[in-house]
Amino acid sequence: MTIRRDGVRPWRHVPGETRAATEESDRRGEYGECDAFVDTGRHPLWEQEPRPRRRMPDPVRTAAVRSVIIVAITLIQAMVAFLCTLAGSWLAFPAVLSTVASTVVATWGVLDVWVTRQVWVQRHGVQSQPSSTARELRRERRRARRAAAREPREDPARIDRAAA
Repeated sequence: MTIRRDGVRPWRHVPGETRAATEESDRRGEYGECDAFVDTGRHPLWEQEPRPRRRMPDPVRTAAVRSVIIVAITLIQAMVAFLCTLAGSWLAFPAVLSTVASTVVATWGVLDVWVTRQVWVQRHGVQSQPSSTARELRRERRRARRAAAREPREDPARIDRAAA
């Protein structure tokens, strides 16, 4: 970025750069507001770059999609049952019964997402960045066990009695 002769840096958007509020000019709008709120055609002070979320594991995503579909159908059934009840239709009783059954299935679907996620985490572990301290402690214990296994033992049961 070049600096002009008068010492002022021209503003140019650089991704990831944040400008301090002190770099703003002291110009005020018609009603006293600062120029950050006046549409002058300038870019905002900074642009948020959202941190990308990790993708859900496939079994968990499948269970979540299934659960959302079941819950949506259950809500539609509940609305139909309510409207049929208000209208006094003969369809109200079967609609209420199917809504109750769908509520049980929807509850199972939501619990299925939770259980599937727990099972996936238990089988595949939690990836920690950087390595967790528990993992480092396990490495140290493993090294100590290997070092102890390499040392020769003087076991009285293994002494050759014929030589003694």
